[in-house]
Amino acid sequence: MKRIYIAGPMTGLPEFNYPAFNSAAQRLRALGFEVENPADNPEPKCGTWLGYMRMAIRQLVTCDGVALLPGWRGSRGARIERWLAGMLGLTVVSESAIQHGPEVCDA
Repeated sequence: MKRIYIAGPMTGLPEFNYPAFNSAAQRLRALGFEVENPADNPEPKCGTWLGYMRMAIRQLVTCDGVALLPGWRGSRGARIERWLAGMLGLTVVSESAIQHGPEVCDA
């Protein structure tokens, strides 16, 4: 898993939980991952939850795996992202469980 998407709760949290997303992104990048962080996305023109999800799903499908932040089960969007990742066969792990960089395989 080289390219990873961060999924977690945003709606209703202070600062939309961006500090947790950004901290995870920084940590994962330092380990050598390419990170897709939905907290980096601009506000969609429509300004709706669906608009944000459309951007997030476009990011997710470019990844090999998903890193789940604490509280993801309480987030409708993160549950959708987790489900989609599973249906696509992506690796799904708790962000805190990732302790080493991506494995390199010379096949």
